[in-house]
Amino acid sequence: MRVFLLLLLLFPVLELFVFVKVSAAIGFFPALLLIIGGSALGLLVMRVAGIATALRARESLQRGELPAEDMFQGLMLAVAGVLLLIPGFISDVLGLICLMPFTRHFAARKLRQRAEAQAMRQRAFQDDPFAARPPEGGHRPNVIEGEYQRRDQ
Repeated sequence: MRVFLLLLLLFPVLELFVFVKVSAAIGFFPALLLIIGGSALGLLVMRVAGIATALRARESLQRGELPAEDMFQGLMLAVAGVLLLIPGFISDVLGLICLMPFTRHFAARKLRQRAEAQAMRQRAFQDDPFAARPPEGGHRPNVIEGEYQRRDQ
């Protein structure tokens, strides 16, 4: 938690430092125009990505699939848009990195591997060796419950 707080306080200082360095190299107004252009790009990305993600998710649901991959791609695009909206060159670079398709696919693959590993760990602790297990066929036999009376006499 302290590291997050330190980064939260340090980030604006780093953004300001980079802005001063860039404005010294290319001039104040071109640097300011780059910042404004990055924010406009972020707004555009958020608007287009939101609509595109909603349409892809609806198509996936109509096909009967879970739109997890589409939702993650949309989330990454939304994060990129927010990073581009934040004024500063560091956040713009991070936003542009999030916009690149291979970065999104890499992050999705890593997240999927992590989720699978977490599911395996949970499954390992969830299995009870003494619990009644279904037969090896993978399903339990059909059992019909009911009452009966014996009429031999």
